Amino acid sequence: MAINRIAAAYVYTLDAAEPIRNGFVEYDDADGTVIRTGRCEDTSAEEVLDCAVVPGFVNTHCHVELSHLHGKFRKGTGMAGFIDQINALRDWAGKEVKQELVRKWMDKMWADGVSAMADISNDDSSFGIKKNHPMYTRTFLEVFGSEPEMCEGVMADVAELKKTADASGIDAAPTPHSCYTMSPQLLSASSAAGLESGFLSYHSQESQEEEDLLMTGTGAMYENRKRSGMSTPPVTGESSLKYFLGRLAAAKTPPYDENILLVHNVCLSQGDIDAATQVMKNVYWAVCPLSNIFIHDALPPIDLMRANKLAITVGTDSLSSNDDLDMVKELYCLHSNFPDVPMAEMLEWACLNGARFLAKDDVLGSLAPGKRPGIVLVRNIGKDGFVTGESYSERLI
Repeated sequence: MAINRIAAAYVYTLDAAEPIRNGFVEYDDADGTVIRTGRCEDTSAEEVLDCAVVPGFVNTHCHVELSHLHGKFRKGTGMAGFIDQINALRDWAGKEVKQELVRKWMDKMWADGVSAMADISNDDSSFGIKKNHPMYTRTFLEVFGSEPEMCEGVMADVAELKKTADASGIDAAPTPHSCYTMSPQLLSASSAAGLESGFLSYHSQESQEEEDLLMTGTGAMYENRKRSGMSTPPVTGESSLKYFLGRLAAAKTPPYDENILLVHNVCLSQGDIDAATQVMKNVYWAVCPLSNIFIHDALPPIDLMRANKLAITVGTDSLSSNDDLDMVKELYCLHSNFPDVPMAEMLEWACLNGARFLAKDDVLGSLAPGKRPGIVLVRNIGKDGFVTGESYSERLI
């Protein structure tokens, strides 16, 4: 075994609440297995890099197959306007172009230090690349369909797509998209299929437009659906998350031990948290701050989420609603808007909690001895080890 050692101003092992100042990581040069970490005894005897060392990131929400939409969307349109752009532009590229860009952006994420990803797919264009890529990916085969009569056909189609994914050798299973793109029947059927895999990823409470649609049958998203001749979900007078919990109960009797990821959570309330945590025993809450700002200049209630000790994770979303797939930029956005959150806590969201959601925390997520999380350098850090607007990350191993 060839043991290498790197020393840095800050080492975030994530096994402790605080970073190790002037710390080191020793690791197996062959596969990156962490051997040990600690504080340098004599900083004059070795080079201590002016940077932070962190575990590999886990991007818990991405749509990498939409990378061909980079730079093509207007910002600030709200969800209804964003949906119009998706419908108009998502099919402009052929499969070869899409695959070239999937490979390019997965390679970039890997080089930037992303070790694993929870990715949304609607077709098979990314499957072969994922199979042969060093980054681990769990793929969620996203289901849409607003008309009740579509349910049987859509579920048959996603079952075929899962067979293709299985043949490609990747971890994949169906998952529902969101309340506003699905009939009640399809929302329940796809949730049931996803729960069978032990994992579910669901776009939840991304915008006030979504809440207005469910609570009062009004707003821009409601008008968008009706204008397009599409059915809308029933008006319940309750939040969209509580509606989802009802459709989930129609699929399987609670409580749920499966790993469930609720993505976005911009309109999350205390009542929603109470309702979800009562029945979801392993629920994770993904935040995608730059995407939320891109679409409608809003952010999730981080203070409320922290007060409830929720298992927060971090995602980039897609290049249709983001200028990059950069986890450090997501962390800087969070730090800029919520400066009281310790850096170590944000890194727990971006690394360890994501690994826990993917059930890969035995290998990924922290710089604990025996793990192979990837070792990442964060350059241009600021005071007390926080990311700055100039920070960037690079993979060491």
